Amino acid sequence: MENFNITGEYIQLNQLLKVIGWANDGAEANQLIDDGMVKVNGEVEFRRRNKLFPGFNVTFSGKKVEILTEVK
Repeated sequence: MENFNITGEYIQLNQLLKVIGWANDGAEANQLIDDGMVKVNGEVEFRRRNKLFPGFNVTFSGKKVEILTEVK
């Protein structure tokens, strides 16, 4: 499992997929979500702009990332 540090309060699911390289662009990220290929905290997530907060886990195609708060 990898970790992803956010600087704000949350990151949107489709943005996360782009930033960590699981999707090449927004359209691909949205398609992965629409197809039910992405899970948030163990549940299939269909909301493209679902807000991900520290402590949330996202899985896709055998990969897993945990959202953390960036320590300043």
